[in-house]
Amino acid sequence: MRRAVREWLGRYAPDGVVAVALSGGADSVALTAAACAEADVVDALTVDHGLQAGSAEVAAAAAALASQLGCRSARVLTVTVERAGTGPDIADRDPDIGRPAGLGDRAGKARYPGGPEAAARRARYAALDQARQGLPVLLGHTLDDQAETVLLGLGRGSGARSIRGMPEFDAPWGRPLLGVRRSVARELCADLGITPWQDPHNSAPEFTRVRLRHEVLPLLEDVLGGGVAAALARTAAHLREDGEVLDALAGELLAAARDGDGLRIEMLATAAPAVRRRVIREWLLERGAKSLTDSNLRAVEALVTRWRGQGGVAVGGSASGTRLVAAREHGRLILGSE
Repeated sequence: MRRAVREWLGRYAPDGVVAVALSGGADSVALTAAACAEADVVDALTVDHGLQAGSAEVAAAAAALASQLGCRSARVLTVTVERAGTGPDIADRDPDIGRPAGLGDRAGKARYPGGPEAAARRARYAALDQARQGLPVLLGHTLDDQAETVLLGLGRGSGARSIRGMPEFDAPWGRPLLGVRRSVARELCADLGITPWQDPHNSAPEFTRVRLRHEVLPLLEDVLGGGVAAALARTAAHLREDGEVLDALAGELLAAARDGDGLRIEMLATAAPAVRRRVIREWLLERGAKSLTDSNLRAVEALVTRWRGQGGVAVGGSASGTRLVAAREHGRLILGSE
């Protein structure tokens, strides 16, 4: 654990000053202990979502533990999560959900679609971002979390971007433990004589990620003779390395293909499909498109590669609530609103 944190600090935070999201669970407790041993300064941030009975006590206990472990400061940030809307289970997309992640200031209310889990996640990350005071924030995601993320991505069929998992650093979020098994975190807590908090959400079978953790991965380990979690994490690492190269090539093509607010069709038409779709995706996102799907991207790509006079392609709504439509016009790919 200490070596993993030390190596992460050397790569991304050589000044040795970080914040850590401390929920009180085993992974975040072990991470905080290792960070206090290896970093020069650690500030602990604990979010109280108020979604479970006794959450304030859990958050207060986590903050007290942070001080005992050697953190410079330990803050509890209370957020109000309004249960608005329904949608996919955010726990299927993010391993951090359900863990009271952070911080005595009132961070305010959050109203988001996607159900309470999605609202809690967004409120949590917003609170952490607001409280971090410019520091990178370490998160306790482990190799096991990465393996679960890859499996979820495979099940969704949403491409390499999904199954390359979580990055080691996506500013300001750092994940030093992606190469460390969850069991090691629990061993460290035991060595320190700490009994971590057990989140009841982590054993609730209504969450797909929980069933993956307790049913699917153990079965795969049994059938394939072990090593599955590590293999999935390696797969994510390989895909991330490949993806970074493709993203760089796409960045160069995007710069070359720009024509005002649009893109020159001739520049896109001869590009490799994997690079071209990345260019289209980045262009749509920077123009305000939301929640892009693979079918969205391929339909827009068809305006470039399979032009038959078809009309525009709706690519979702913008932040202002208008509908965005991609179309082909005078040799350019353009994006308008309705």
